[in-house]
Amino acid sequence: MRTTTKIQLMVMMFLMFFTWGAWYGQMGKYLIVGLGASGDQTGNAYATFSIASIIAPFFVGMISDRYFSAQKVMGVLNIIGAAILYFLIQTKDPDAFFWYILAYTLSFAPNLALSSSIAMNQMQNPEKEFPSIRVLGTIAWIAVTNIVGYYAIGDKVTIFQISMFTSLALGIFAFFLPDTPPKATTKASSLGEILGTEAFVLFKDRSYAIFFIASVLVCIPLSFYYAHANLSLTESHMSSVENKMSLGQVSEVFFMLLIPFALSKFGIKKMLIVGLVAWIIRFVCFGYGDGISSEWILYLAIVLHGVCYDFFFVTGQIYTDNKAGDKIKNSAQGLITLATYGIGMGIGSKISGIVLDKFSTTDASGAVTHDWTSVWMVPAGIAAVVLVLFIVFFSENKTKAA
Repeated sequence: MRTTTKIQLMVMMFLMFFTWGAWYGQMGKYLIVGLGASGDQTGNAYATFSIASIIAPFFVGMISDRYFSAQKVMGVLNIIGAAILYFLIQTKDPDAFFWYILAYTLSFAPNLALSSSIAMNQMQNPEKEFPSIRVLGTIAWIAVTNIVGYYAIGDKVTIFQISMFTSLALGIFAFFLPDTPPKATTKASSLGEILGTEAFVLFKDRSYAIFFIASVLVCIPLSFYYAHANLSLTESHMSSVENKMSLGQVSEVFFMLLIPFALSKFGIKKMLIVGLVAWIIRFVCFGYGDGISSEWILYLAIVLHGVCYDFFFVTGQIYTDNKAGDKIKNSAQGLITLATYGIGMGIGSKISGIVLDKFSTTDASGAVTHDWTSVWMVPAGIAAVVLVLFIVFFSENKTKAA
């Protein structure tokens, strides 16, 4: 592709993930510290992204793929998102906040599919060209979380103000992106195609069915991390939390580069097992680390993010791709994404809020304290159950199921 086109796509990725990264990892702390929300209210707020992730495929598959150019849809959605954020930053009521963040995530979630569609439409060889463009998203996330940490605004409404301005910028910029017209087809996408039900044939393979169930279940611990890690680290006396948490994204880039070597050396099953073991170790570290006497334990928990995410979720996407084959590849990826980010993380967000409330106490002055060791043992236990299930029932089979 032309250099100018590549730069445009890089800027698109940077703005999109800058907008998302400004608030997502910090929202839990903002709600509890800034708005006095309960754990359940915080969990519900995070569940909105899962709701939006379930609805987004319908929106993209039935509307943008059929009637409008992808870049124009992206532009309109982000301008609407900026307007919603304007009203969100005015509210001080956690219950009202839920409805604003639900409306905003509904406008933001389609960006993930739209951005990939816009980028790949310009590529001759996506396998080689896409990573260098997508990595700008990770760089943006690292950049914005360090800005939030440097100015110590993780519990301030400023995180949403940043997103409001960058969402508006992305909305305007999107109209100048390369044209990605609707797919030239006369047949509307069916409900089954959008949900990825064509990929149900993969469940005939017991090992893939086990992997699928494990993927959904491990998203419950993942939700605990996104919702509570920032506040947990802050209350564990770690300073500059957002800056230090960005090491998790640095780790993610590093271990992603190791995946091709690790796959050839160890194979799918061992990599997935390593990813699950890393989840357990990570949550134990979050539960027992302390920013005063044992900060290194908290650092270990942070940098394990790359192993946890890449060795299970990214490797799992590769495993799904290999099992599905060309005919149902898109359906299979759509189904696993819907099940994990939609259903799995939705359930996890709700459970994480309930667990936080269970291990919270309020003293006579109204101050709330959390028993973080007990909180983190819940996702560690879930990950351990998934690990046992996986080791016992999963066997690596290199033949394709479809």
